[in-house]
Amino acid sequence: QVQLVESGGGLVQAGGSLRLSCTASGRTFSNYAMVGWFRQPPGKEREFVARIPGEYGTTYYADSVKGRFTISRDNTKNTVYLQMNSLKPDDTAVYYCAARSYLSVQYNYWGQGTQVTVSS
Repeated sequence: QVQLVESGGGLVQAGGSLRLSCTASGRTFSNYAMVGWFRQPPGKEREFVARIPGEYGTTYYADSVKGRFTISRDNTKNTVYLQMNSLKPDDTAVYYCAARSYLSVQYNYWGQGTQVTVSS
């Protein structure tokens, strides 16, 4: 059974940094077509943040985080990271890791989420 577990969330002041981690069990990330980070701000819909192919390819970011966030992976640790710099209060949200298998057109595995709160 595939499980994704996020960690690294917390409370940070505006302008600060956090690094989120997403670790997979049951299947290595290299076997996924895509791994992504999403977030859900309070009272809003879930939105895309960034994505990275499971093995080879380029990354892609939402305009709102481009230049501030970096997604990366370490397949030896079966972990995908989201480095978040220059954080803003608008970045406050529950952050979710998700993975899409090659046979799926949608992200079909999701973590439980980790809270990120940016104070002004």
